[in-house]
Amino acid sequence: MLILAVDTATPAVTAGLVELEPAQSGSNAPRITTITAKVTVDARAHNEVLTPQILACLAESGRSRADIAAVVAGIGPGPFTGLRVGMATGAAFGDALGVPVYGVCSLDAIAADTESYLRESSEPTELLVVTDARRREVYWARYRATDGMTLARVEGPQVSKPADLDQAAATLIAGSASHVDYFDLPVLPVETPSPEGLVRCAAADILAGAVPEPLVPLYLRRPDAVEKSYAQVGR
Repeated sequence: MLILAVDTATPAVTAGLVELEPAQSGSNAPRITTITAKVTVDARAHNEVLTPQILACLAESGRSRADIAAVVAGIGPGPFTGLRVGMATGAAFGDALGVPVYGVCSLDAIAADTESYLRESSEPTELLVVTDARRREVYWARYRATDGMTLARVEGPQVSKPADLDQAAATLIAGSASHVDYFDLPVLPVETPSPEGLVRCAAADILAGAVPEPLVPLYLRRPDAVEKSYAQVGR
């Protein structure tokens, strides 16, 4: 089945079409193949480029909107303005096409994209994922390998200053290139959620035909505009 995946929780505006198939004989993992993807890194362009990217993906793949069986949207954590663009766009496509829309934590999608780097590791793995939360803070979550390479979230998502974040038993880090260097950990080269990572996080529910939960954004704090208004009132 063809899945539309979108994410605007980071400065990367991401859209893609992904083919999802049930696990083949002898495998427990579903088959996930990226058909086409578009990524524009511009924190100010979420609203302008996301829909054109989706349309370009459809045109390049030779697929039509009617081929889309489900939508997956990253729900953050992320800054208020950018995050809501991806969620609103995903919801609008789902409503127009009459297909389910599944929300997934964007940090989970980044973690899912690192699993290919863990296959040859025999060491216990605990991964820290960080993204830019602005105000000199990071959004973060911690993951632990459950069966050698499949990661499960064990803490987060939360927001804090890098200096206040205890890396604890983390052995690897992934996420924002501007923020992973705050931590003395080996870096995996995954910075933002990919369409495949987003779909991987929702694959079990999609294949089971589960009714998706309502899309609830993970803002984790009040928007910057609200904070500024409170600051002005307190003067």
